[in-house]
Formats: sequence, C-alpha cells, structure tokens
Amino acid sequence: MKVFHGSDVRIEKIDLAQSGAFKDFGNGFYVTAIRKHAHQRAVNVASEHDTKPIVTEFEYLEHYPVTMNMKVKRFETVSEEWIQFIIMNRNRNIIHPAHAYDIVEGPIADDWITSQIQRYQKDKITIEQLIEKLTYREQTHQICFCSPESLWALEFVDNDARFEVEDISNTIIEALTVDCKMNPLTAVKRFYASATYAQLANPDTGLYTRTWEDVYVLFKQESGKHIC
Repeated sequence: MKVFHGSDVRIEKIDLAQSGAFKDFGNGFYVTAIRKHAHQRAVNVASEHDTKPIVTEFEYLEHYPVTMNMKVKRFETVSEEWIQFIIMNRNRNIIHPAHAYDIVEGPIADDWITSQIQRYQKDKITIEQLIEKLTYREQTHQICFCSPESLWALEFVDNDARFEVEDISNTIIEALTVDCKMNPLTAVKRFYASATYAQLANPDTGLYTRTWEDVYVLFKQESGKHIC
C-alpha cells in the first residue's frame, strides 16, 4: 500500500524520538493512504516554519506485521471504541504509552471532531449523538507506527517522478495564492481535486516531465474563468 507523510522535510530515516505525544493513536510515526490529506498537513507545517511543504512516500508492507506477529489495531470507521481510544491517548493524566499496539490504523480526529469529542466529555451530547455527527464526515485515514519494530514495515520510495510532481504541485499552489489571493489550504484543495492533478500524478501521462507553467495553463483551462 502506498502511504504518505506530510511535513516540511523529506523523511528517509524515521526517528520515533521526534514524534510528539498525546495524539489520536499515541506517540508514533503517522502516515495516510490519502495523499491530498498528507499534502494539506505538509502545508500546515510549512506555514508554521516558513518553509516548503514536502510529502514523503512510503510502501507499507502489510504482510510484515502479520509475519512478525505484531499487535495491530484497526478501526474501520468511527465508533465508540475509536472515540474512547482517542480520549485515552490524549489524556495527559495517565502513564504513556497508553496502549501496547505496534500499529494502529483508523480515521483522523481533526479539529472539528476534537471539539465534538470535548462536548461529549462535558456531557453536552450523548455518545449516540456524537457518532451520528461523525458518521457522514469526509473520509479520513491514518496509520500510526508506534514501535521501533513496526518501522520495518515501511519502505522509503525514492521516486524521481514523484519528486517532480511534488515540485510542480507546490509551485502551482504558490502561484494560486499569489495570482488569485487564495488561502493556501483552499489552493491545495482546488488543485488536488482537479483532473489536471490526476494526470500529473499519473506517470503514464508524462505530464510531470513538462514545465510547471505548462501544467498551470492546463489547470487554468480546466477551471475556466472561475479559477479566481
């Protein structure tokens, strides 16, 4: 499975010591199978440090945890168990790590979801109401590699075509923020949802070998006069 990590540096060697605590699934290295979400994360990180967003691609060897008899937890969708698991991992008043899993996979609790979980914790809504609110949200995905042993299931992908796609995409997104005065996150969403990006990300089209200006023209033609 192709998975992605969004940051402002390319991650070729993972160091769990650099991972923050009190996240959804605890301390660990986080990736997602949804590339545009990784890029949005990279944009957020880069904007904080005044750097450029970078998405690192990995191959997740899903057979490895099975072969090595690792402890893996998967949440297929939002559920009471998923909610309680997140609450436990974010609890600063208990000993961490709060669980013994090597790998945890499931949906992401973004800022809006976090606010709803806080409402539930304050007894403002029931668990049933909370789950109903979360059920129809946009699909998200994350995998947390929690133990040093679990990192052997990730292989860094040294893909020149992917780097070209990354550079072209970043430049176009920057152009949108300047030409159209777009918020960076809006620019990310607009470009990554486009047919132009779908062609760019497909190596078979060869679009990644052309200049960013050429790709930008194609994107503007696709978007029409409503681009800005």
